[in-house]
Amino acid sequence: MTFNEAVALQPAWVQIWLNILLFGVFLLPLSFLFWRQSRLAGIVTLAAAALGAGGVFWLYAQLGYVRLLGLPHILLWTPAAIYLWSQIRRADMPAWPRRLISISLVVIVISLAFDVADVARWLLGEREALPGTGPGSAVTE
Repeated sequence: MTFNEAVALQPAWVQIWLNILLFGVFLLPLSFLFWRQSRLAGIVTLAAAALGAGGVFWLYAQLGYVRLLGLPHILLWTPAAIYLWSQIRRADMPAWPRRLISISLVVIVISLAFDVADVARWLLGEREALPGTGPGSAVTE
């Protein structure tokens, strides 16, 4: 079963959230590249998002759809969020990139809240993959 097939088995709100996440960490940061003052913020956000996604896909291949999938986000997005916060506070940051960075930061912080809760639950023993989403699971037609 692919990651996307496993996501399709999740409740609708999870699928909606993942689309918001995609917008906030992949699409919106592309706009940061338009302004000189926010270009590095765009590169940092896109790099953290790409590496985080790679980590999630790698963990999924190893363990299936488990709560530990949030770990790459915690490791990469926490420093990215701190950096974005510092960029919002820059005196020379124009208003529009500041607003757009703020939106991305809010999405990242909400995601980190979910991720911290999920990883904590995994550390406390909730380690099973969701039914039908473990490694090697096949989609039944």
